Amino acid sequence: MSTTLTTESKTVPAKSLRGACNLFLKDLQALPEEAFKKDFGGKTRTVADIVYEVNLVNDHVGMVIRGEEPFVWPEGAAWIKAPEGFGAKDDVIAAFQKSSEKIISTVDAYSVEELEAPLQTEDGETNRAERCRFMTLHVWYHGGQLNFIQTLLGDDAWHWK
Repeated sequence: MSTTLTTESKTVPAKSLRGACNLFLKDLQALPEEAFKKDFGGKTRTVADIVYEVNLVNDHVGMVIRGEEPFVWPEGAAWIKAPEGFGAKDDVIAAFQKSSEKIISTVDAYSVEELEAPLQTEDGETNRAERCRFMTLHVWYHGGQLNFIQTLLGDDAWHWK
């Protein structure tokens, strides 16, 4: 099976990422303000923490895709936490929209050949299309966390309509 993109499938990486970001945004919008800073037992991350990490990943990968020198990834034994002051629902949603719009416009700017071209990362050689798949999976993974938090708060409705 070939993993080469065709002209017809050129939009698959961007379309998949756009779809994941769109549903993630709908889930964010459906969550109550309290969820953005709520700590469920001291070991979980807040919605703001989750979104902050998603934005960091999208911004970091975007820099790599564009050939920019990426920022140094925050290291440590703990999960990434949002900085102080990043937790109000409107601010978190606006930050996610800005980050997702930037990465989607970055991906949209590349041709099939550029999406398939070898790309060197700190982890070795890959390509832009693979990096899009990674970001899509990452957004979906954290979207599942948002859905779980939603149910912990007593909301079992689908908000993707």
